[in-house]
Formats: sequence, structure tokens, C-alpha cells
Amino acid sequence: MDRQTAYLLRSHKVDVLLEDDSVLVLSKPAGLLVLPDRYDKSVPNLLRMLTAYDMPVWVVHRLDRDTSGVIVFARTAEVHADLNAQFEGREVEKHYVAICRGTPEKDEGLIDLPLGPHRHVEGRTVVDRKEGKDSVTNYRVSERFDGHVAVEAHPRTARTHQIRVHLAERGMPIVADPLYGDGKPFFLSRIKRGFREGLEPEKPLLARTALHVLSVTFRHPHTSVPCTVKAPLPKDLRSVLQALRKYAPSR
Repeated sequence: MDRQTAYLLRSHKVDVLLEDDSVLVLSKPAGLLVLPDRYDKSVPNLLRMLTAYDMPVWVVHRLDRDTSGVIVFARTAEVHADLNAQFEGREVEKHYVAICRGTPEKDEGLIDLPLGPHRHVEGRTVVDRKEGKDSVTNYRVSERFDGHVAVEAHPRTARTHQIRVHLAERGMPIVADPLYGDGKPFFLSRIKRGFREGLEPEKPLLARTALHVLSVTFRHPHTSVPCTVKAPLPKDLRSVLQALRKYAPSR
């Protein structure tokens, strides 16, 4: 990677997790687009940063703007075809972490609900048992709190907003999700009684959909050896989990 591209990535808090002649794996921060915005081409996006100085890359998969974590790019057309085949063939293992509202009865399960685009609301996905595409997510509740849970999700398919919709359908809407949850930022005052009463306005611990791609495992196109790349939880998710453990333990 050239110095200019590396500088662009650092300036937008993008970490390089793995780079070789075949693949480029990054840790995307929340709030950054992967592809150019449909309406405002001036909005920063990963693809523009990576190709600004003629570095060839191919997009293999996408992440929502507010989702942070591991994202994989191909360095050649041949690698792109290989990785696409792995994703489409459900060979790739993706491990997500979400912080959700709710108190689900089961600690783990499989969500098998077909999904499709909303017929009247652009950008929204809904359960569509008649015309929707098959959509499968395995989940496990890793921690329980008073009114919240930390969830590990492993999607077996790759539908738009799949994890967000599936968890919401199971009574676990992701914290601060504006489409499938209440969209409200997470404030410490919500769980800590008397916090900052009468003081200046409080800043939220988290103000975006609480979803992170912790790891992605794929077969390396050059060596054929399974390759797992991980991205640590970002500060906002760590802060929410720490606050929940201290002020809202499970009853």
C-alpha cells in the first residue's frame, strides 16, 4: 500500500488488519461508508480512499454505514471471483457482536426467516414469507443484563440488514438502531440513577447501531488455508458493556 493511501485510511481511523498480494482486510469504523453515497458523492467512503492513488481493489462484501469491524477487499479480479464464490457458497464464517434491548427466553437459537425489501419504504428490509429470500442466522446470548443482552450472531446468508431484522424479530432490537429499534442513543443516565441530574447536557456512550463484525474466516485464495481476521471491539461498545456490567447486572 502506498503512503498516501495509508495516510487517508489513518486519517479516517481505518486500521489495516491484513494485507498481501491477494487480499486487503480492514477494520471499518462506524459512520464510514464502504461505497459512494447514492445522492452525495462527496461523502467519504472506503472504496474512494483505496482507489484514490490507483491501487486496484475489488469490493467483496459490504457493511452498513453504522456497523464497525472486519471488511474484506480483493487485490485482483481472480481473487475477487474466488472470494465471491466463497461468500455465495456460504463458506465464509462471520462473527458479529451486538448489544440489544430485551430479555429473550432462550440463550441461543437459529433464526430462519425469509427477508425481502419493504414494498413502500426504500432501504428497509422486512420478513417476507411469500417472496423473501432464505435468510438464516445463528445467535447466542453471551451476557445478560437488566433489560439488555450482549449477543453473538453468525449469519449463514448475507441479506441486507439480516442480523438487525432477525434479532428484532426475536425481541432483541439492537441498541440505537434507527430502523428496527427505537433509534435512541445509549446514555449512562438511563441505567445509573441520579447521574448528572441538573448538569449540562449528557453525551451518549453510544450513538449508532450497536453492531460490530468481530471476525471473518475465509479460505485464503493463494494458500487455500483457513484465515481468520479479527477486529477488537471499538471504544463505544466497550463503554456500554462496562456500564451495563456495573450498573445494570442481570437480576
